Amino acid sequence: MDPLMLDPAADESGDGSGPLATVALAGQDRPIAQADGTGVSADSTRGSPWPQRLDSGWQCLSTPAGACESPANLPAHGWLEAQVPGTVAGARRAAGLFDTHDPPPLAFDDHWYRVTLTGTGKRRLRLHGLATLSEVWLDGVRHLESDSMFIAHTLDIELNGTATLALCFRSLTPALAEKRSRARWRPRLVSPPTLRNVRTTLLGHMPGWCPSIQAAGPWRPVELLGTTPHAFDTIDLTSRIEDDDGVVALTLRFVHPHDIATCRATFKCGISVSSLPWSDAYTLSGSVRVPRAERWWPHTHGAPTLYPLTLQIDDGRATSHALGSIGFRSIEVERGADGAGFALRVNGVPVFCRGACWTSADLVTLAGTDAQLRHTFALARDAGMNMLRVGGTMVYESDTFYALADEYGLLVWQDFALANFDYPNDAAFKASIEREASQFLIRTRRFAALAVLCGGSEADQQAAMFGLPPSRRAQAVFTEHLPAIVARERPDLPYIGNSPSGGPWPFSTNEGIAHYYGVGAYQRPLEDVRRAQVRFAAECLAFANVPDDTTLHDALGTLNSHDPRWKAAVPRDPGAGWDFDDVRDHYLRTRYGVDAARLRYEDTERYLDLSRAVVAELMSDVFAEWRRADSNCGGALVWQLQDLRAGAGWGVIDATGRPKSALHGLSQTLQPVQVVMTDEGLNGLDIHLINERAQTFSAQLELVCLRDGNVRVASANCTVELQPHSVQRLSAAACLGQFFDFTHAYRFGPRAHEVTIATLRDAASGQTVSETFHLPERHVHERHDIGLTVAVEHTREGWRLVIEAQRFARFVHIIDPHYRAAHDWFHLAPNRPRIVPLIAATPFASLQRIVARTAKSAFKDDATCPTPAGEVRAINAISASFYR
Repeated sequence: MDPLMLDPAADESGDGSGPLATVALAGQDRPIAQADGTGVSADSTRGSPWPQRLDSGWQCLSTPAGACESPANLPAHGWLEAQVPGTVAGARRAAGLFDTHDPPPLAFDDHWYRVTLTGTGKRRLRLHGLATLSEVWLDGVRHLESDSMFIAHTLDIELNGTATLALCFRSLTPALAEKRSRARWRPRLVSPPTLRNVRTTLLGHMPGWCPSIQAAGPWRPVELLGTTPHAFDTIDLTSRIEDDDGVVALTLRFVHPHDIATCRATFKCGISVSSLPWSDAYTLSGSVRVPRAERWWPHTHGAPTLYPLTLQIDDGRATSHALGSIGFRSIEVERGADGAGFALRVNGVPVFCRGACWTSADLVTLAGTDAQLRHTFALARDAGMNMLRVGGTMVYESDTFYALADEYGLLVWQDFALANFDYPNDAAFKASIEREASQFLIRTRRFAALAVLCGGSEADQQAAMFGLPPSRRAQAVFTEHLPAIVARERPDLPYIGNSPSGGPWPFSTNEGIAHYYGVGAYQRPLEDVRRAQVRFAAECLAFANVPDDTTLHDALGTLNSHDPRWKAAVPRDPGAGWDFDDVRDHYLRTRYGVDAARLRYEDTERYLDLSRAVVAELMSDVFAEWRRADSNCGGALVWQLQDLRAGAGWGVIDATGRPKSALHGLSQTLQPVQVVMTDEGLNGLDIHLINERAQTFSAQLELVCLRDGNVRVASANCTVELQPHSVQRLSAAACLGQFFDFTHAYRFGPRAHEVTIATLRDAASGQTVSETFHLPERHVHERHDIGLTVAVEHTREGWRLVIEAQRFARFVHIIDPHYRAAHDWFHLAPNRPRIVPLIAATPFASLQRIVARTAKSAFKDDATCPTPAGEVRAINAISASFYR
């Protein structure tokens, strides 16, 4: 199968959906289609070998299902301007005709797109993704039909002046009514269950999980190839490590034949250069070796080093073309001594994978702008995440997504777009999956970040929960077809049949891949984290995470958690008598001793603050357990990274791009150089010192126990040396050298302290590198005057706050309508000022469209931003401190 075209041009349209949109061409204009409002010229990029993006001049129209058999039947009026790549929902939203809170069922109407092409000669039309049952018409003649939104198509055409290209997206109703093999089970997750027969995303079809915004339209780019003599058709790039060298292989196919006797080509990676031989008149194929190549690392373990790639073609006039960048790394799976575990080794080094499950940067368009994606990737990286999972219920992401993962040093766990169903096993389905999977693997095999391939999400679990034995729940697509495709196209990557999988039940937590919701949906105590013995959690810790007041007020329009607008955004499992607000309220009661229902109506502000705090605490404590020295957990991914709509959703980042308390809680436990503490009951506290870097780290560890928030009742200091890629455990009792009831487990009288603080400082500079806190009592009934003060400073880098407290401050939270805090929801030791940079909240047009009729923000520093004015709270403070 031919690889898909990889366009390394900058994504100047800003939709983030184009191939490799983040890589700029050196000394070359990007091929942008020129439009006069009525059509697109097919001869507008004579100097460029790259495909011509047909991204403007489009119109779209919706009709009842089956109303128009061909373009000749279409009405003359009612057409909307449309962006391509894009969706019907996106076109309607841009025209102010789409309500994301009450979306129409777009998948069950017909939708037409059209554009006028001008030019002369043979062209190659490439359609990278059509959602979902689609037809391609040229001047009233149907040339192509597609029944999968995950497959790209190539069509050779000839232009003789002006032509009309029309795309039709048919209603799913007939396909859903087709009689196919009987399913052995029907999941509750998706409606209707016959979607198993259609190759489309489940986004928009999962009640209780996301808005019913359904995919329809040309959601991936449409391109014309062949407008220039050197026009590229396909580019296939791979990298591998041989001994200590990096090797990049390139196969480039042109649209038109070349004179191979006179045309010469060279391929450059970094400073290494090699000539490229011709395989035939259309194809260049060869490799370049990079001696002692630097490795690409997840950012937590090293630098995500990438090498620039350049192709030079000389047929009497030399031209250079940037082909993006590539990295060198190896991926291996470590199964553990019992063979039942799962952990990754990158470049031979064990990596604790932590991060979150990806949803979509914009559910309406199924793509995010470069700015949106960069903003989200930066938040994930800065929080200490090093892996994102693209699940089977979502879509395959754009090349921009994977290129940014390369750049930011974030590993990608990739499910194929399969989930929950008992899928058909007929020849047509197998052929569709073969094409879909092959295209995706070839398109993405240049990206170093891609680390794990997984057959799909929860299909085996779903069958097992219905009581089917292994022999009746096995599916050939996961056990035979996909493994064979992966072995052929990506033998360098591990393949997992399904997530979860392993153990006597597929969802057993102590073998293989787990979806761990013991703490979370199943309302288990924190002790269950250790008892569950999770080896790798591809999903975990789902809560209804409450956004900041700014988002609740501006985007959701309410602070009342019983308002219908609030409840509409709270996720729930279909058929369950509870939602994820109830899960969070359970932990308010069991950990904080709070009557959530009473507090909600007596003191809403306090209820919301404690709701945010308890989730931040749980996130931090659970990952501390998984990162401790004796843990056999190889990684865990939170469900989910970002919300699909404003409200208390699963995301640790809200729909406006603001981080929630949950992300801040994770950030305090996920850093590459980290100290965490675990409660060992009668054995006191264990201190775990983590160094994931490649260099030895010399540090000073301080241990302090405080009574009344500022009185030292026990303290100790010791020098520690953290070896590269190591985790070591210290007993707090051994560090102190005398008995002290750190955990209040012995209970010889009242508690002697309220908090233990472990601080790790760089031995050379004295700078605090990591700090962790343990509270033997988590109840939140007592509030004091903690002497909380705030000063506002303006520096060359921008505005910042200096926050200090005379007593221990628990969960400090900064509220400012014009800024967000770089650090938030943190504990603060007494008499130890903390500097918190402020990041200005400036409206971003692209983010403003995420949720209709709301005021959303992305964040950037701007000299025109107002002076900060807000308040700082702590959940144990009797009152807030204001600043301006």
